[in-house]
Amino acid sequence: MSVVVQKYGGSSVADVEKIGAVADKVVATKKRGHDVVVVVSAMGKTTDELIALAKKVSKDPHRRELDMLVTTGERVSMALLAIAIHARGFDAISFTGSQSGIITNDRHFDARIIEVRPHRIEDELSRGRIVIVAGYQGMSYKREITTLGRGGSDTTAVALAAALSAERCEIYSDVDGVYSADPRIVPDAQHLPEIDLAMLQEMAEAGAKVLNAQAVEWARRQKIAIFARKTSDAEGAGKETIAREDARTTARAISAMDRVVLATFAKEDAPRALAALAELDVPFIDATLDCATIPLLNLPDWDRRRASLESRLGSAIAFRDGLSVVSVVGDGLAIGVGRFVAALAQSGASPIALSCGPLRISAAVPTEKCADASRALHAAFVA
Repeated sequence: MSVVVQKYGGSSVADVEKIGAVADKVVATKKRGHDVVVVVSAMGKTTDELIALAKKVSKDPHRRELDMLVTTGERVSMALLAIAIHARGFDAISFTGSQSGIITNDRHFDARIIEVRPHRIEDELSRGRIVIVAGYQGMSYKREITTLGRGGSDTTAVALAAALSAERCEIYSDVDGVYSADPRIVPDAQHLPEIDLAMLQEMAEAGAKVLNAQAVEWARRQKIAIFARKTSDAEGAGKETIAREDARTTARAISAMDRVVLATFAKEDAPRALAALAELDVPFIDATLDCATIPLLNLPDWDRRRASLESRLGSAIAFRDGLSVVSVVGDGLAIGVGRFVAALAQSGASPIALSCGPLRISAAVPTEKCADASRALHAAFVA
């Protein structure tokens, strides 16, 4: 039978009632004759709550211990879903990331998958069981428990789909696919029924929350089609977005990334400033000769690392807080920089730093101006 991998996000398994609804969808897929592998996130806001709990104990919790803590969230939801499927008369078994054969590098809190050995999953599928896998987690080659960065359950699902030669990978959440902007911020955002994986990866790397950037990277490398759907929609009803390598689309979209810090330095100090960021495992994007943007999403110990950077570099580096990055993504942007800056000016969001690439123009702006900037850029480039 063909294998279908389904991933359900935290909002889809937020309570027992929703877990029951997911169990019904999974069983229905099994009844249609598929082998089913289900990847689940932690229930609701559990991961945020666990991180907040750790920060009550320590302002800068150790990354390894955070991984040990937050991976318990997915174990709860995977076991409850397996129990719910058993209650519906179907056989299911739950696995952690390490039991599923997901091998990562030795980083904590933002590890990358380097190999998938799905032998136990294949054995259980051959016995007719539905396999439930805890998303967002794996095991390093040093046999340490690791996590894949926020949104990493998407990566788990796509990597498993590739390893199992799945027919498709379905990503379920509380939105019905990908839009040209966040519809909660831009009311006239347009639904995109199809999107090229290259553009989707740019959107994800620029902060779009529909899919994880590492997951899209896996999909591009392994030529996996992703179907993004809304959990509450009935099968075959509602909208969906199909993301694949050969999609014919010239769509543009607006992405925003909250909670970023801008590191600035003199041009002559750029080599050692960027080297220090890398040595201290501080991820950065959009680096130039005088600045780099630091996303804080996967930096739970940022205060400690910032202090280390200031100690090492002194006055050679400075940090600006309270920023977001807003981007326009799509084809044909090479001559759009002037329009981009003009749209920001119209919204009252003066760019603090600007970067351009073949598929993306981005600017760091004050967080309080990010929503206005997103709407102005959508009107200028999409609507």
